[in-house]
Amino acid sequence: MPDSEVAKTASSAESESLKVALRKIPVFSDLSEEQLDWFASNSEDIRLASGEVAINEGAPADSLIVMLEGELRGRRDSVGGDSTTYVAHAGQVTGMLPFSRMTFFPLSFRAFGATRIARLHKDRFPEMLERIPQLLQRLVNVLSDRIRAASSAEQQRDKLTALGKLSAGLAHELNNPASAARRAAEGLRQCTRDLRKANLRLDEVALSLDQRSFLAEFEDRVIEKLTSAPALDSLVQSDREEETTTWLEQHGITDASRFAAGLVEANVERAALEHLIEKFDKRVLHDALTRIVAAVSAEKLTREIESTTGRISELVRAVKEYSYMDQLPEQEIDIHQGIDSTLTMLKFRLKKGVHVTREYDKTLPRIFAHGSELNQVWTNLIDNAIDAMGGKGELRIRTSRELDALLVEITDNGPGIPDNVKAHIFEPFFTTKGVGDGTGLGLDTVYRIIRNHHGEITFESKPGETCFQIRIPLQKTKGGN
Repeated sequence: MPDSEVAKTASSAESESLKVALRKIPVFSDLSEEQLDWFASNSEDIRLASGEVAINEGAPADSLIVMLEGELRGRRDSVGGDSTTYVAHAGQVTGMLPFSRMTFFPLSFRAFGATRIARLHKDRFPEMLERIPQLLQRLVNVLSDRIRAASSAEQQRDKLTALGKLSAGLAHELNNPASAARRAAEGLRQCTRDLRKANLRLDEVALSLDQRSFLAEFEDRVIEKLTSAPALDSLVQSDREEETTTWLEQHGITDASRFAAGLVEANVERAALEHLIEKFDKRVLHDALTRIVAAVSAEKLTREIESTTGRISELVRAVKEYSYMDQLPEQEIDIHQGIDSTLTMLKFRLKKGVHVTREYDKTLPRIFAHGSELNQVWTNLIDNAIDAMGGKGELRIRTSRELDALLVEITDNGPGIPDNVKAHIFEPFFTTKGVGDGTGLGLDTVYRIIRNHHGEITFESKPGETCFQIRIPLQKTKGGN
């Protein structure tokens, strides 16, 4: 930007034109003619064509910008994306403001449509505030509004990032049991087909009443033993299947290997098979075995479907508990239920190598709180702990009573927080993570939520042990009073 002497070389008509444009801006609308003369004569009047770059990302933040006409749209070029992150409209004051600690522009700004701006270099700020003292409070208000808007946007982005992680993990967790249930249903369909065919062939043979009763009782005993049948080592099971296959073949059973796996898995003993052979001749025995194995397989697959759909229901329940869906925002809550639902939501991260130890004091009373907000606290702290441990380690969660407060301690055995970071850990926008990995709002969000619950959060950290301690008053009354 040219200095004041260069700016003052502008023609009188141009200066008047800039004064007229400035008079339309709310911040400058009631200034005196002399004050507007000074601001106009010390500012650079810039006109931009649509798409023209006004500010490059990383450029020094050295000028106050008054939007006279059009728009400036800011994008973060260095991240590789092109999504609009900030828009400055006509009538706004932006750029470097008095008392702002901004040192460089974090975005690149381009004109959207024909745009006109006035730029005042920061070297003129002391004289500006001396000559136009009204601007002090007005520009401070603009700065406060900008900080509030930026903080809100970053917090929203942080929440969306966290939601994206949880959604991806939840989708993965739901996909596993859903896929297992689908495979079990397909297997169950085949079992019922085999069962129908076997029954039809057995009906054609006209079994005696004694044989029918024996076959039904045999099936019932095998199915009852399914629950208590011990899980066999893969080598042991393979050996037994081979032995059973050989034994069946010796007794004239074709496709013996098709029956062996089901019989061994159901722990059908040799004596039982010998008794079965005594009851049925060879032409009936094949169909009897088909029916027994199909019935046992159908029972196993039904139980698998029950288990997998139960897992899906458990995840849905965890989501409802985590978000306090269909419930009042503030209510009496069980702190342990919230922590457990959070752990369920983060299971996709924990199962990669994090061992969780729960040390709950089950005598703790319920507290009146915003359950979904506290779950954000547990999510941020547990997620940070997992990151600190590199996805593998020991996570301990302990609850207890400390005087008139409920104490929650979340401890990890990661490398610890560096001494030069500890003083800044709860500051907004402070992060030790790389670009795109963290916004620096996780612990700031935690701090604000705990303060809103009239509690406090502290931490102790050394190599091999970091412990965050959250204290929430037990006697908190409705409305936060």
